Amino acid sequence: MPKTPTTRWLPGFIALGITWGASFLFIKWGLLSLNSIGVAFLRGLIGGFTLLIYCLSTKTKLPNKWREWGHLAVVALLLNAIPGYLFAVGETHVSSVMAGLLNATTPLMTVLVITVGFREQRIDRNQALGVVIGFFGIVLVTGALTGLSANSWRGVIELLGATLCYGISFPYSRRYVNVLDYSPRSLAATQVTCSAILLAPFALINGITYAPWNSKSIWGILILGALGTGFAYIWNFRNVRLAGSLVASTVTYITPVVATLLGVWLLKESFKATQIIGGLCVLFSGALVQKRIKLIQNS
Repeated sequence: MPKTPTTRWLPGFIALGITWGASFLFIKWGLLSLNSIGVAFLRGLIGGFTLLIYCLSTKTKLPNKWREWGHLAVVALLLNAIPGYLFAVGETHVSSVMAGLLNATTPLMTVLVITVGFREQRIDRNQALGVVIGFFGIVLVTGALTGLSANSWRGVIELLGATLCYGISFPYSRRYVNVLDYSPRSLAATQVTCSAILLAPFALINGITYAPWNSKSIWGILILGALGTGFAYIWNFRNVRLAGSLVASTVTYITPVVATLLGVWLLKESFKATQIIGGLCVLFSGALVQKRIKLIQNS
């Protein structure tokens, strides 16, 4: 694949990291009134509605073949529906800080999936080393060696299940979706809309709320849907197309920083000194995966 100038994808990459990092706070706010299915369904519904209006206003053509919609539905399941539910239910058991930090295991999952099933998207030694260092950083950040304290192993497993779905979705999207002749906003609108359609039966059966609405839950789900699940996926498709699936997946190395800052500031969640060391490991690993630093000469 020809090299793409960093200036083309880096602004969208940073914007996506900040937006998705803030999403863990908005999930917590949404959960004040909504159940886990409600959070996942409404973020897809609001996001899809926002993107469809945007596509209509810009006269953007949507996919018109069943095969194309099928591939986008698979991505919607892996990148929206299942993780959207797992992150929401996971945050009923762990803090938003922990959720944001565990989200950074996505590149590790992506490398595992690419190695097993998408071998045309090659991983070099520096990128593999970067993922290992990143995983070590996450171990430090989560305090997994000393116990989870207020956080539940059940929540951790649910969140790791979500990042595994992410790890499958990035290379799948690159192989089957990003080759389609549509703009990123067209692909994002179709994908997010599919996620709402997939979750609609579960929302109808289980309901979406368990408590009265309040201002935080309303604002949380509106921002999470329109921005974090809407426009964010335009940036995501563009990042995968320009930088590759592995580099695009390292956006989750920005999200823990944002999630931690917001969780500590607005939710008064705890933060330990060892997490600083872990965070530095994560940032260094991101530089390796993005090929900004080379420690090993590839043969």
